[in-house]
Amino acid sequence: MLERFYPDEQVRSAYVIDYEKLYAEGYRGIIFDIDNTLVPHGAPADDRALALFERLKKIGYKVVLLSNNKEPRVKSFNDQVKVQYIYKAGKPGSGGYERAMEMMGTDTSNTLFVGDQLFTDIWGAKNAGIRNFLVEPIHPKEEIQIVLKRCGEKIVLFFYRRYVRKQRNKK
Repeated sequence: MLERFYPDEQVRSAYVIDYEKLYAEGYRGIIFDIDNTLVPHGAPADDRALALFERLKKIGYKVVLLSNNKEPRVKSFNDQVKVQYIYKAGKPGSGGYERAMEMMGTDTSNTLFVGDQLFTDIWGAKNAGIRNFLVEPIHPKEEIQIVLKRCGEKIVLFFYRRYVRKQRNKK
């Protein structure tokens, strides 16, 4: 039952993913959450985020920011990184993910998603059929509704890690 929330991959940060390797594997589009995935909640794009987006563009990726936040927040971040964006995305519903793929001209076979929350970001990407990466939140300061979700996430991640260990032991 909890498997529906399990990420395809869990990594420390959006900044450690081997995007070049994934491009070589045929991926052409990346959908990113913003807050606590790329920068602390509400923060502007920092040098690391700007460098990442430049790198992704040079590799050849199309990128869309997908956020449940309101347009002023998403637009202000996007004004710095200059990609496409969707605000009030309605994650974990699959509609925003599908719209993002439409904007990029990609599909589920060549699109990646990167986010920090299991019950919105990852579950939504899984609902849409997109390969996904769960990253550790960048900053511990979060709104109360997210703090409450993190309690449930800890339970799911306990069982996910146990599942991953069992899978490794089978090999």
